[in-house]
Amino acid sequence: MPTQKLTIPTTRGYELAGALELPTGLVRGAALFAHCFTCTKQSKAAVEVTRALARHGIATLRFDFTGLGGSGGDFGRAGFASDVEDLVASANHLCDRFGDGILLVGHSLGGAAVLAAADMIGRDRIAAIATIGAPADVPHVLGNIAGDLAAIDRDGEGEVTIGGRDFRLSREFLEKTRAIDLPSEVARLKLPILIAHSPTDQIVGVENATKLFLSAKHPKSFISLAEADHLLTKPEDAHFIAEVIAAWAARYIPLKENWPMPEKGVVACTGHGKFGTEVHTASHRFIADEPRSYGGDDSGPTPYDLLGAALGTCTAMTMKMYADRKGLPFEGAHVAVTHERDHGEDCDHCEEEGSQVQALNRVITITGDDLTEEQRAKLIEIADKCPVHKTLEGHLHVHTRVGER
Repeated sequence: MPTQKLTIPTTRGYELAGALELPTGLVRGAALFAHCFTCTKQSKAAVEVTRALARHGIATLRFDFTGLGGSGGDFGRAGFASDVEDLVASANHLCDRFGDGILLVGHSLGGAAVLAAADMIGRDRIAAIATIGAPADVPHVLGNIAGDLAAIDRDGEGEVTIGGRDFRLSREFLEKTRAIDLPSEVARLKLPILIAHSPTDQIVGVENATKLFLSAKHPKSFISLAEADHLLTKPEDAHFIAEVIAAWAARYIPLKENWPMPEKGVVACTGHGKFGTEVHTASHRFIADEPRSYGGDDSGPTPYDLLGAALGTCTAMTMKMYADRKGLPFEGAHVAVTHERDHGEDCDHCEEEGSQVQALNRVITITGDDLTEEQRAKLIEIADKCPVHKTLEGHLHVHTRVGER
C-alpha cells in the first residue's frame, strides 16, 4: 500500500507523527487508528489493520500519541486526556481532507480513547467505531505500570516501567487517567460499534468487553479473538481482525454515488500507487498493478495478467457451455495462459525483419476420464472458437477520443 508520512499540529504547540495508508485505487472513505498503551504507530496491529482497511478503499491514518514514537510532547505528563485531544486533532485533520463520516479504530487503551473522544470529535463526523482489546475501566491500565504510584501522587513525579520500557510519570498523568468513566461515555454514543476481544487476554480481561458491550446501544457487534494475545503479536490474529473490521466498516462507509460504475464495458481510474489502477465494471471493482520488482505495490494482477485471464476464462466458459449442451462427460478444464512479448525468433510467418511479434501461449488440460479422444479433440477445437480468442486474432482496432472533463 502507498504510505504517506505526515504531521498533525496540536493546540499544545508540538506535532504528532502520522502515517497515512492510502488505497492503491480510489478512496471510498477514511479511518483513524489509535495504538495501544506505550506502543507506536508501527505496532503490528496498527500496521496490519490500517493496511487492510486501505486495501478495502479506506484511507487510514495511524499516528504516535504525545511523547511516543516520532511525536512531540512529554508522554509522562500527558495522560489519557491528552490521548483524547490527540485523537480529536487527528480526526479533524482526516475529516478536513476526506470529509465527514470516518471510522474510528482503537487497540487496547487506544480503543478506550476513541470511545472517549467520539463526543469531542462530533458524532456527525463519525460513521462507526471499532475497538480491539479495549479496557472498560481506564484506570485499570495503571495496574500494568511497575513503579511506586503512591510516591508519584505524593512527590509529583517518579520513575516507572511500562512494558519493559522506562518512563518518568507525573501526578497529572495519573489524575487524568483516573478521571474517565468509560461505560457512561459509551452509553451516550449511539453509533455503530464493533467490540473485538480475546477471551484469553491476560492483560485486559474479556470481562471488559462485556461491560462495554452492555453499555453500548445498537447497532453493536462482538467478535471473539480466540487464542490471540493482547498485542496481537501473531500475524494471523492481526490479519483476521483487520479483515473483519474492513468488511464490517463497508456497511457504514458505502461506495460514493459518483463512483464510476459504467452501464457497459470497463472504466480504469488511476490511484495512489505508482502503477495501481482501479477497474470498474457495472457490478464489480478490483485493482490492477505491477509487481514490486517493477516498482509497483503488487496489489492486483498486471494488465497482461488480465489479458491472459480474459482468454483463459472465456476458453473455460466456452468449453463448459459446449460440453453441457452436448451432454459430454466433461468434468472441467485447467487453462494456463502466459504472455510472450517477443517470440520473433520462433515465428515462421514474420513478414518484416526485426519486427516484434507477441503471443499468448495457452495450455489446456481437460478432466473427465469417460471422454473419448474424439470428444477431447472437439473440445480443443471449440476452445479456439471462444469469443475472446476470435477477438484477439481478428481485425481488432482501438478507437480513442477525448472525454469531457
